[in-house]
Amino acid sequence: MSQDRSLVRASDIGLWVYCNRAWWLAKVKGVPHRNQALLDYGVEVHAAHGTQVKRAATARKVGVNLLVIAALIVVLALLALVFGQ
Repeated sequence: MSQDRSLVRASDIGLWVYCNRAWWLAKVKGVPHRNQALLDYGVEVHAAHGTQVKRAATARKVGVNLLVIAALIVVLALLALVFGQ
């Protein structure tokens, strides 16, 4: 497995701070983790969270756009009342 060694991930920093020997064994020597299922579960949970964050950002954008449209409708309705049709 080829990795870009210039890339430092937050999880790598956390692992190094927790146990720099464990980081060295995993990243330098390529020793597999004792509980690969737990690591796989963590990857799945992070992916699911990322999906939720993207959905929330999209919902926020849609909400802001709808709010702007509603404000424009109110302004146009007020202008129609003031200047008559």
